Amino acid sequence: MRVGIPRTLSFFTLYPLWKPFFEGLGVDVVVSPESNKALLDEGVKETVNDACVPIKLFHGHVAALKNKVDILFMPRLVSLDGKHTLCPKFLGLPDMVRCSISGLPEIIDSRLDLKKGKMELYRFLYRIGKRFTDNRIKIIRAIWRAKHNFSHYRKLLLQGLTPQEAFDCLDTGHEPQSGEDTASIRLAVLGYPYSLYDNYISVGLLEKLKSYGISVVTPEMVPERELRRMSKNLPKNLFWYYSNRVVWSCMYFLQKQSVDGVVHVTAFGCGPDAMTNKLVELETKYNTRKIPFLTVTIDEHTGEAGVATRVEAFVDLIRRKKGMM
Repeated sequence: MRVGIPRTLSFFTLYPLWKPFFEGLGVDVVVSPESNKALLDEGVKETVNDACVPIKLFHGHVAALKNKVDILFMPRLVSLDGKHTLCPKFLGLPDMVRCSISGLPEIIDSRLDLKKGKMELYRFLYRIGKRFTDNRIKIIRAIWRAKHNFSHYRKLLLQGLTPQEAFDCLDTGHEPQSGEDTASIRLAVLGYPYSLYDNYISVGLLEKLKSYGISVVTPEMVPERELRRMSKNLPKNLFWYYSNRVVWSCMYFLQKQSVDGVVHVTAFGCGPDAMTNKLVELETKYNTRKIPFLTVTIDEHTGEAGVATRVEAFVDLIRRKKGMM
């Protein structure tokens, strides 16, 4: 039995949970290729015109998997923290895909809503496990293996690793080597995981900044307890899970006075991001240090040269502000 997992959207958040769980059930996990132009073009062709680029890309990843697997794993994600809801497109994703792409295999679209209590994740995984085996002990072992792997993954992110670097550590069993951060400029690069860590749609932004000798921090590198603390600083938090994490991590980095600038990566046509981007901009603008702020908007037409030019100019501005030019 082969289960397919698209390499986008919740992949960068939850893949280290899904993979060991299915493998513990004796199921082969097949992941779609890394994002590329062919996948995006296929997704643009299959999905509705007004969808944002991550949703279009998701359709391309599904199309790449449909003839290679027996089952597609596409859970209907409602809430991952028990309080806030994911984007409506996450909730309706299985229905969008079914209506857009023909010839699909069976889809596991079980609903995950942690507003139902702390044990809901266990119940969610157990229900899925029952699809593959009646061995209760085997399912429970797979769940605990998955939760242990996911906890290790979160610790790796907090050490400053990107998701791909953390995946590699989990696969090889090697712990990352800690080194002293000697970079003279530190930037907070904010955005949703599926925009930041997909090198194709982000046109390699994180690697580009690191090649300039810049230290980069992202929302996934902020401890959960600090995010919860930051959530108390706003009169009212946003409705959306990922949007809140972007705003809270921005407030955390500014309060710690640990960054020289903030870059927000946003997808064109993303409704929640319109509010998120403005909140992040205001946080930097009215900070006592007047932190420089840059918005990088991505869509299927984003060119690497255009983004590189804007980012280089932004970095030069920070260097001049710090008296390095």
